[in-house]
Amino acid sequence: MYLLLKKNIKLAKHAGFCYGVKRAVETTKRLKSENKEKKIWVLGELIHNSHVINELSELGINTVDDLPDEESGICVIRSHGASPEVFDSVRKKGYEIVDLTCPDVKKVQQKAIGVVQQGYMLIIVGKPEHPEVAAIRANAQKYGENIIVAPDIEALKVYESKIKEHKKIGVVVQTTQRIENLKKIVDYLTGITKELLIYNTICASTSLRQNEARSLAQESDLMIVVGSKKSANTTHLAEILKGITNTIHIETYEELKNYDEYINKAQNIGITAGASTPENIINGVINELEKYN
Repeated sequence: MYLLLKKNIKLAKHAGFCYGVKRAVETTKRLKSENKEKKIWVLGELIHNSHVINELSELGINTVDDLPDEESGICVIRSHGASPEVFDSVRKKGYEIVDLTCPDVKKVQQKAIGVVQQGYMLIIVGKPEHPEVAAIRANAQKYGENIIVAPDIEALKVYESKIKEHKKIGVVVQTTQRIENLKKIVDYLTGITKELLIYNTICASTSLRQNEARSLAQESDLMIVVGSKKSANTTHLAEILKGITNTIHIETYEELKNYDEYINKAQNIGITAGASTPENIINGVINELEKYN
């Protein structure tokens, strides 16, 4: 005979939309409601969440990779930012620009520009293919070409001889990176450089979210991370928590059925979510978990 105990389900306080994402989504929706006669275009996904993109589409907001030449209206620059060339191209096509680059991402861009202007070789810690990182690099490239992008030590070691040739190295970080990753890179660079300038540009929301999730994981049999598999900050959360307790990463409540065994065995379940995960998606997961009681 088994004693069935009610599951203790806890949601992290800082889960779901961060300030930058909330600002981008709410402003874009407001633009549409206040400019019904104009077409609203977003260059690339506003945030990394397909449910939000579909919701915007239903409101008549267009998500595109390239702006059509024959159209007009308002072009939204997404939260990840964009290159100076993109801004120039949008203006030349005659679109009105609304820049919704996250303020924290803007700060990284400015730090990166400053590093290059001071004559340092710039190292951007982040995934080269991520739109935020691509925009940081593009903005810095206006002032110099001495730039390396690397997500971790292994990728950075490829450039070791190039790094050693320079006396001055400056580092900025993708806002959603893990602090553990930055620490490892700083330790590595300290051993091979003469002058090292470090800007820890991981945003406060990311650090707070990661630290809170760690604490919750330490008292949980199972952690559930909710958010897009394309979201850097969400996947980093899952990576961190897997080293602490059993962890699953899902996008919506429908995926919970794939983890029945984990959920049935767990007594204390913690939930956190990426910065681009809407509240209704998080609530859907909580409601589904309650059924296991």
